[in-house]
Amino acid sequence: MRLIKLFVLLAVISVSCNKKVEEKNNKKPNVVLVITDDQGYGDLGIHGNKIIKTPNIDAFHGESYHLTDFHVGPTCAPTRSGLMTGRYANSVGVWHTVGGWSLLREQEKTMADMFTQAGYKTGAFGKWHLGDNYPFRAHDRGFQEAVMHYGGGAYQTPDYWGNTYFNDTYFKNGEPTKYEGFCTDVFFDEAKSFIKKNKDEPFFCYISTNAPHGPYNVPLEYYNMYKDIDENLLSDTQKRFYGMITNVDDNFGELRKTLKELNIADNTILIFMTDNGTAAGYRYNKQKKITTGFNAGMRGAKGSAYEGGHRVPFFIHWKDGDITVSKDITQLTANLDIMPTLAELCGIELPKDGMPIAGKSLVPMFKNPELKDDRMLVTDSQRLQKLVKWRNSSVMQNKWRLINGKELYNIENDKGQKKNLAESNPEKVKEMRDFYEKWFEEVSVQGDEEVYIPIGTKFENPTTLTSHDLHSMKEKEFYAWNQIYIRNGAVAEGYWSINVTEPGEYEFSLRRYPIESGLKINATTPKITPEDVPGLEKTIPEGKNLDFAKAAISIQGIDKDVKFEENAKSVEFTLNLQKGNTKLEASFFNKKGEKNTAYYVYVTKK
Repeated sequence: MRLIKLFVLLAVISVSCNKKVEEKNNKKPNVVLVITDDQGYGDLGIHGNKIIKTPNIDAFHGESYHLTDFHVGPTCAPTRSGLMTGRYANSVGVWHTVGGWSLLREQEKTMADMFTQAGYKTGAFGKWHLGDNYPFRAHDRGFQEAVMHYGGGAYQTPDYWGNTYFNDTYFKNGEPTKYEGFCTDVFFDEAKSFIKKNKDEPFFCYISTNAPHGPYNVPLEYYNMYKDIDENLLSDTQKRFYGMITNVDDNFGELRKTLKELNIADNTILIFMTDNGTAAGYRYNKQKKITTGFNAGMRGAKGSAYEGGHRVPFFIHWKDGDITVSKDITQLTANLDIMPTLAELCGIELPKDGMPIAGKSLVPMFKNPELKDDRMLVTDSQRLQKLVKWRNSSVMQNKWRLINGKELYNIENDKGQKKNLAESNPEKVKEMRDFYEKWFEEVSVQGDEEVYIPIGTKFENPTTLTSHDLHSMKEKEFYAWNQIYIRNGAVAEGYWSINVTEPGEYEFSLRRYPIESGLKINATTPKITPEDVPGLEKTIPEGKNLDFAKAAISIQGIDKDVKFEENAKSVEFTLNLQKGNTKLEASFFNKKGEKNTAYYVYVTKK
């Protein structure tokens, strides 16, 4: 009898163990994607930089597959739009970082949508830069939890007033929330908290730091690691830039420790990448006539069509998926490929009802790194109100690069792109030009059709409009995208593209400073010095009194203006509007009659 009971007990244990093993084997992998801002290919020790300290990422490189010919957009928001959708930036309405062209079109489906549809928990921490209003915000686009600064960086115009990278207020699912500590530390800490809460079910965690984007505000302990290096090797700005990267590296190391402590590291796909070429890691000093920093032998930096503007690191590790050793994938790849790659690795579907994906899964390359692929890809940097053919573009195939439709290089033996081969290779030039012509036609289907910010929805009322998203009306475009511009009273002219979702009465509150500042329209804001906030790169200037005396508004054929008192904080207009897409102009005039935009407008549906 006892023997029978023992057999029964062993059978129960066996079934239980097998069930646990089966559950583990069937559990979809977690995904943690870390992307830094403005860190280039050469801003890592493992890529040959002899000065920078990145021991944790360097060690991670030794356990990862590396995409060694991986390309993104030459600037921030375009890269993120391609990463999130698998589609070209020009197709999805994100070919700029400001000016109304950093808003991801509403019909686009994101990587977060994909994971949410597959039953994943999703969280985003840090920088979004694809829109700060409904329905463009991270928590509107598939992320169930989001702790983000607004705009393209902390302390930019849409961000919470007075943020300095230290002890800032960020937006948790759209609600301003105070945090203690340095920005990068905060975003990694919030990500680790999200991971701990969701460790027992599949999750997608997107950690998108604003570091090392300027201003180069950095904890002194990290600046001090580099401060004594000879100025002929590294400028003071670069010392701060490197300090911010080393801080990211330390946080990356702590992230890996957390995954191991939670016993989920093996079944977590962990990715490290950056968003464009270096912003400060490689610079020419005109006065001293010397170049400082390191760019891995490449030509160009952030914003450039040359290789240094858009070739960036990409490392991926997944133990349970046998991606655990240092291996180079040398074929041409791009940010567009990551969404379909993760879909295949995780065994999930691409977003339902999504637009056609331009990227392709890289899983076949992971299985066979020698696999050949003659595909062509394009990256460009438009940064204008209207798309311009051939502007700041690179057509890429294998090691060939066609720059701006005119210059041809082969980086196999000319990494620095010094020898133009266009004249001696007319057929290759024609082939690549023909590809670009077809590509430009495809990505311009919606052309310059503007992206409209909705007002009057239950999801955001009031709606906050800032000069960051103002469409410029100047021949030489200018955007007051940073709070320094607001303080200095930089002159910006333009309009917002808005969608009146419901007809009715709307109140427009025009302000020079945002509500949370508590400042009057003609206030002079106090300066903030490195003595006030240790680690600031430079003093934040005192604001100027612009002597505004009149406010005006123009929308749907309605034009109104009003004079206001010196001590006013805002000027209100109440208007009856019809439903539909329209343009809004909101302006201040000084006592001389000179015009400037209202940097902040709050629109409330009554």
